Amino acid sequence: MIALLKKPLVALVLGTALLTSACATQDPAAQATGEIFDPYEGTNRSVHQFNKGLDRYAFRPASKGYVAVVPPDMVTAFGNFAENLSKPSDAVNYLLQGNIKGAGQALGRFAVNTVFGIGGLGDPASDFKMAEARTDFGETLHVWGAGEGAYVELPGFGPSTTRDAVGIFVDFFTNPLSQLESNPIEDIELPAKVVDQLGNRGTYSETIDSILYDSADSYAQGRQIYLQNRRFELGQQDASAEIDPFELDTGGF
Repeated sequence: MIALLKKPLVALVLGTALLTSACATQDPAAQATGEIFDPYEGTNRSVHQFNKGLDRYAFRPASKGYVAVVPPDMVTAFGNFAENLSKPSDAVNYLLQGNIKGAGQALGRFAVNTVFGIGGLGDPASDFKMAEARTDFGETLHVWGAGEGAYVELPGFGPSTTRDAVGIFVDFFTNPLSQLESNPIEDIELPAKVVDQLGNRGTYSETIDSILYDSADSYAQGRQIYLQNRRFELGQQDASAEIDPFELDTGGF
C-alpha cells in the first residue's frame, strides 16, 4: 500500500512546492478582474513559435495522415480509450477536492466503459446518460485555493498557467493504475494520449489551422481562448465569457 502511494505523494509535495515558487510574483488583481497576467510574454512567444514549427512540420502532417488512413469510427474509439484510461486519475483528483460524488461518477464511467465498452473503446456510459466526470490536478489546486499564476506556453503542450503547468506534471503520477506492479497501463497511457491528440488535431484541422496560421496574432489568440475557457471551466467566469473556437473570427491576413 505504501508503494502505491509513494509516487503520487512525492508528486503532490513537489508540485505544491513548484506552484508556491511559480506563483510568488503573481499580481493579485490580475485574476480578480479577468485580466491577462503574462510577465513572461517574450519567452512565451519564443516557445509559441517553437510549438508552431513543431505543429507545422511534424504534428499537423502526422495528424492529417492519421485521420486520412484510419476510419472515423476507429479514431473515435481510440479517443474513447484514452479518455477511459484517465478516469481513475479523475477519481483521485475528485477525492482530493473533497468531491465524493464526482469520484463515484468517474469510477462508474470507468467500470461501465471498461466492461461493456470493450476495454474503453466504446462509450456506453454516455449512452446510459451517465454524468460526465472530467477534472485534473490543476482544478484540484484551484479548489485548494491556489491562484492561477502567470500565463505560460509550454513546449509541446501549448497554452497553460503556472498552476496548470504544475497540474500537468502531477497528473503524470495520479493514475492509480500506473502504480500497480507489472501493469501494462503504464506503457499504454502515454501513447494512447498521443494518438488521441493526433485524432483531435486531424479532426479539427481547419479550425486549428485558422487560429495558428491565419490569425493576425496567433499567440494572443491562443492565449485568449485558453484563459477564458479555462476560467469558465473552473467557474470563475460565466458562460458568456467562453470562447467557441469553431465560431471564432481570427482576423486573418
